[in-house]
Amino acid sequence: MNIRSCSLMAIACLALATLSAPAAADGEPEGRGAKARHPATQPRNAPMTTAVQKPGGSGVKLQYRLDATPQVGRTTPILLQFDRVTEAEGATVRLSADRGLTLQGSSTLALPKGKRTTATVFVVSEAEGLAYLNVFITQGGASSAIAIPVQTGTAAALKSTGEMKPMPGGDNIITMPVK
Repeated sequence: MNIRSCSLMAIACLALATLSAPAAADGEPEGRGAKARHPATQPRNAPMTTAVQKPGGSGVKLQYRLDATPQVGRTTPILLQFDRVTEAEGATVRLSADRGLTLQGSSTLALPKGKRTTATVFVVSEAEGLAYLNVFITQGGASSAIAIPVQTGTAAALKSTGEMKPMPGGDNIITMPVK
């Protein structure tokens, strides 16, 4: 294993560990139909997580946070904040949830040019474990894919059952079998 692959694995572990930290409000008022906060709600002064932008992606900046501790059978609000929409026609967002996680409400969003867009998405965990809310952003023919981890219950140790493979650009990836 080379230094770069060790660094990438360390960053991935730190990103997962960060998600267990409380998340904060961005000053946006809650919608009129917002429900009362659940006791498992996170404090509103913790920072949002900024999704990594990859070269050749949509260019839209995504920040997010879980506004409650995920629990089986309970709704977990996830705050999404989008910036840097530069195309005249705006950008589009498509949401999907992994198996074990149910997305409630609309699975698409339209992002206007030049404006910060904030949306709250609601998911329900069907079982303990790690599942992802997938966010696909398209702007001007370019796309980005971001996976937001939703850990329900105690975090199990990450155990790789895949194998390390080199990519043409020099990066290494771990291939994982499909569940």
